[in-house]
Amino acid sequence: MAAKAVENFVKRPQRVAKTGKKEPPVDFEAAMSELESLVEKMEQGEFTLADSIKQFERGMELSRMCQKALRVAEQKVLKLAGDRDKEALEEFKLPDHD
Repeated sequence: MAAKAVENFVKRPQRVAKTGKKEPPVDFEAAMSELESLVEKMEQGEFTLADSIKQFERGMELSRMCQKALRVAEQKVLKLAGDRDKEALEEFKLPDHD
C-alpha cells in the first residue's frame, strides 16, 4: 500500500522554484527511502495536522530530488546509448537548479 502511495506521490507534477543555489548531488536511494518512510507514517496518522503539513512539504522536496536524479540518470543513459534508436538526442546538460 505504501509503495503505491509513493509511486503516485512521485508521479505528481511538481512546481519548480529557481533559487540560484548550487545543490549537492542527490542520493536517490536515501531520498526514496526517507520518502517511503514518511508516507508510511503519514498513512498511519502518526502526525498532528501541523506536523503533517511539515512532513508533506518534506515529502514534496524529496519527490523533487528523486525526480531530478532520475532525469539526470535518464539523460546520461540516452547519451551513452547514442542514436541507436535513430532518435534525435539532446546534448546532455545538468538540469537547472530545481
